[in-house]
Amino acid sequence: MAGIIGALAGGAAALALTALQSAPSAGTVPARDRAAIEAIVHDYILAHPEIIPEAMEKLQGRQTAQLIEANRKALETPFAGAWAGARDGDVVLVEFFDYSCGYCRQSVADVDRLIKEDPKLKVVFRELPILGDASDAAAKVSLSAARQGAFYPFHLKLYNSGRPTPAAIAEVQKQVGLDPVRVAADSKAAAVQSEIDGNIGLARTLQLSGTPAFIVGNQLLPGAVGYDALKKAIAEARTARH
Repeated sequence: MAGIIGALAGGAAALALTALQSAPSAGTVPARDRAAIEAIVHDYILAHPEIIPEAMEKLQGRQTAQLIEANRKALETPFAGAWAGARDGDVVLVEFFDYSCGYCRQSVADVDRLIKEDPKLKVVFRELPILGDASDAAAKVSLSAARQGAFYPFHLKLYNSGRPTPAAIAEVQKQVGLDPVRVAADSKAAAVQSEIDGNIGLARTLQLSGTPAFIVGNQLLPGAVGYDALKKAIAEARTARH
């Protein structure tokens, strides 16, 4: 409760400050006029309390956009071949995912449909193995597939196979023709571990609470938001670029 009250008070203070700063000669507003402005803002907030969560949501969106912009290069630069779609796409959709995540599996068809329908879309996949040892093992083989030029076929087939058990990973690895010697070496490679650690760091910076999480333009879409929401966000990002 204290946190909610604090947030509301902070929002009210911000609105009052904005009103005062936007007034003519704000630095020299007489005390009587200043008190009148504060009273107007106070009464308006009491009459329209719904603006507080709206203002807080807008502020949070603005802060998220700033974090995305500050980390855009790291977000949109794929590890080796861990991407699909247009190499030089005009819009980049970033997905944080975990092979043990059912909601990520649910999103596979949506992302694949977008790739097939949009010839200017590039999708960058960021491994975020947060659901245990199976996730970590699958992520490392997946990154080896990225190094061997077979990331997307591996990605689709492993999700289609169900949970990433050792047997399932080995079978998909064989199906897409990965070199087992290279897979073994890559699974222990410092660069592969660094990629996973870097993705975890990005997730913390962006305050991601789970997978999947999508980033496009300056928007963060957490969860399995579906085809329509992703398509809309991509269109908005494309419009913002032009």
